[in-house]
Amino acid sequence: MESTNESKDYIRIYILDLARRAWQDFLQWRLAMTADVYAPQFTNEDAAIAHVEASRWPNEVNCPLCGSINVHRMKGKTQAGYWLCNDCRDKFTCRTKTVMERSHIPVHKWLLAIHLMSASKKGMSAHQLHRMLGVTYKSAWFLGHRIREAMKDGSPTPLGGEGKSVQADETYYGNTSKRAKGYRKGLRHKQQIVALVEPKGRARVFHTNVEKGMGETVRELLVTNVDRKSELHTDESRLYTEVGTEFAAHKTVTHGSRGSEGFYVGKDGQTTNAAENFFGVFKRGMVGTYHKCEVQHLARYLAEFEFRHNHRAALGMNDKMRAEALLKGIEGKRLQYRIPRSDH
Repeated sequence: MESTNESKDYIRIYILDLARRAWQDFLQWRLAMTADVYAPQFTNEDAAIAHVEASRWPNEVNCPLCGSINVHRMKGKTQAGYWLCNDCRDKFTCRTKTVMERSHIPVHKWLLAIHLMSASKKGMSAHQLHRMLGVTYKSAWFLGHRIREAMKDGSPTPLGGEGKSVQADETYYGNTSKRAKGYRKGLRHKQQIVALVEPKGRARVFHTNVEKGMGETVRELLVTNVDRKSELHTDESRLYTEVGTEFAAHKTVTHGSRGSEGFYVGKDGQTTNAAENFFGVFKRGMVGTYHKCEVQHLARYLAEFEFRHNHRAALGMNDKMRAEALLKGIEGKRLQYRIPRSDH
């Protein structure tokens, strides 16, 4: 009887020890996945500048204006953060030739905004950035758009490939409230969006040109962004009938319309669920976080959701890695604030 009790106590201790180890492993995983918002680069300007410089120039500092490595750091309080190129004789900082150029917002607030926007699955509104960073709403709005500009993929590679499939689907955004003053009935008054998605892979999303015609636009997007050796999966829309013949195979899934029976997965396993999942996250973010988006800014919002999708946890990325990838994307890009004029 005593041996039985001893074995039960041993099993109980063993199970508790396993639970303790699992909890410790979970805490280590969470610590590696998340960034400390009180870290020096988010609170101290000198640490933030050093962080950006280490990201831009991991080996040695080079002049972003002429490319020379013959540079030296300037001294003095008025020249803090400046470098001088000994060849072109121009001054530069870690902001030069990035989306942060000529910004009066401190670098540590830039880094915190980059982390917050890259870690928030459905985005972060300008009002939230305004409250958390302590900047004006106008500055926070422009800051958000410059970060979205940095999220754009500057050198995209074709999706899919031999033995792989790519899902293509379209959706419509905007002009939904019948109570709105400018509401007009019909899909032609909405903004057309096309998504090309690899199952368990990357995505590429486009705000299409309404004037060219949807069929012509969809074909151009497919043949320029998807490898012709890929297998194309779409719904029964006629937009893909002709262009589907230009790929290794074209399989459709019948979603059903006008009361007819529909399916989510075709008989050969074809589906557009990955593309529709992307649209679901995008629309929840636009409705629940941003609420309203003007046509001229829609492409940048799409780039934001595309970036987070392509750097998500399922692909082995955590919040730190996603923010570091975004920090790499600030280079060579510029977005200036211009007030639209009626004569332009």
